[in-house]
Amino acid sequence: MSMMSYRSLLTAAAVLIAGTFPARAQAQSTTCQFRGAPEALADRPSPLDSVAIQLGDGAAKLCYGRPSSRGRAIVGGLDPHGQPWRMGANEPTTLHVPFPIHLGSIELEAGSYSLYAIPGETEWTIVANSNTNRWGIPISPDVRASDVGSTLVRPTQAGNHVETLTFTFRGSGTSGILTYAFERTTFDLEISRR
Repeated sequence: MSMMSYRSLLTAAAVLIAGTFPARAQAQSTTCQFRGAPEALADRPSPLDSVAIQLGDGAAKLCYGRPSSRGRAIVGGLDPHGQPWRMGANEPTTLHVPFPIHLGSIELEAGSYSLYAIPGETEWTIVANSNTNRWGIPISPDVRASDVGSTLVRPTQAGNHVETLTFTFRGSGTSGILTYAFERTTFDLEISRR
């Protein structure tokens, strides 16, 4: 085999291997992504926020925009039940994980994933999607073609109205709970290393 053929074969193999593991390549970045100038973030009505998710000796990160209801019914109103909703504002809600995890019943490899919900009256479907390089809406059939998996959660009624969408994390060791709270709805989503 000539040196040129050998190099071509190695290049083709490297491209094939890189294409086989795209999520691992994305796992290195745990920086929240946003569009526009950094100084414009402060002027957004729905500010960008993040939650550190400490699991064992490593940390994942959830990045999301924080809409406020401002007297409007968002979930079940502007965003109807049964329709995909980005669980935030602006860019998609994005989970960066540097190691394999369980998110509810979904098994995720190391990488970055957008998350969205399909809210219902008694249960919500939470979907992990491999497409993070997009605006948060629309969640079209083209976006949904990149769905990795889904899990069900049962929301409960929050004791008080939560004006601004908030995610929090509490955990111990290699597992924990990611809690969503907005308007009069809250739910817990289990997350753990695998």
